[in-house]
Amino acid sequence: MKIGLCSYSLSRAIMAGEMDILQAIEWIADNGGQHVEICPSKCFTLTGNDALIESIVKKAKETKLEISSYTIGANFLKESDSAYEAEIERIIGEVNIAKKLGVNRMRHDVGNRPIENTSEKQFKKDLPKIANACRKIADFAKQFEIVTSVENHGFHFQHSHRVCQLIEAVDRDNFKTTLDIGNFACVDEDSILAVKQNVKYASHIHIKDFSIKSKSSLEPGAEWKTPAGNYLRGVIVGHGDLNVAECLAIIKKSGYDGYISVEFEGIEDCRLGSRIGMANVKKYWEESKD
Repeated sequence: MKIGLCSYSLSRAIMAGEMDILQAIEWIADNGGQHVEICPSKCFTLTGNDALIESIVKKAKETKLEISSYTIGANFLKESDSAYEAEIERIIGEVNIAKKLGVNRMRHDVGNRPIENTSEKQFKKDLPKIANACRKIADFAKQFEIVTSVENHGFHFQHSHRVCQLIEAVDRDNFKTTLDIGNFACVDEDSILAVKQNVKYASHIHIKDFSIKSKSSLEPGAEWKTPAGNYLRGVIVGHGDLNVAECLAIIKKSGYDGYISVEFEGIEDCRLGSRIGMANVKKYWEESKD
């Protein structure tokens, strides 16, 4: 098991020009990380940028930091068949970037809808088309021994049972889930129960934490509203309302021995939050029983 950081955790510093992705990699290595998950988001792009890809690989080797995964967005819920096929081809192209990075893990989103349009009926209607797209990408990635994955992310494919249904519908041994213990709270699901249900399908783990408030006790800085009307604010791992230690104990007991990425989305300085988060995850893991 190796604890590291998703580069998205440092996105505020990167977007502010305080560091670039190469400096972020060095920062992670200097602050106890064992791997970096490359997540361009809005900070930088690797598409058509082989020079930056080569620089990332070189910097990771210099700092003795493993590159654990390539993490990107995607949306297969398109209005036309041509747009749907174009998105599949785009993500297949991104698999080639994962290969250049030398990773054997790649997470891509699958699609999201507004909360009011994420019913079970709509999910079942969308599932075959989403599964077909994921299957095609996984089949392409298999030649490079890359495991693709869906994260419990974006309201529509966020519930633990929906993630299971998608993985089972895709039916490929190299299509799994990037299990984020915090994201279940975004759809009002108990993280402990959800982790128990999904951990058997996990190819990568994300650890984040939230402060969870009802509207009557809402505090300044809330950023997410759940379907049940609760409010979430990202916090330093270990400082929130999620039972992070218990979730990690469940993951450890399952036999999972891969990469664990801390994701920081709090209002504190991103470097402070990332450093404390990695230290807390290491502490919880060491203290948990097999």
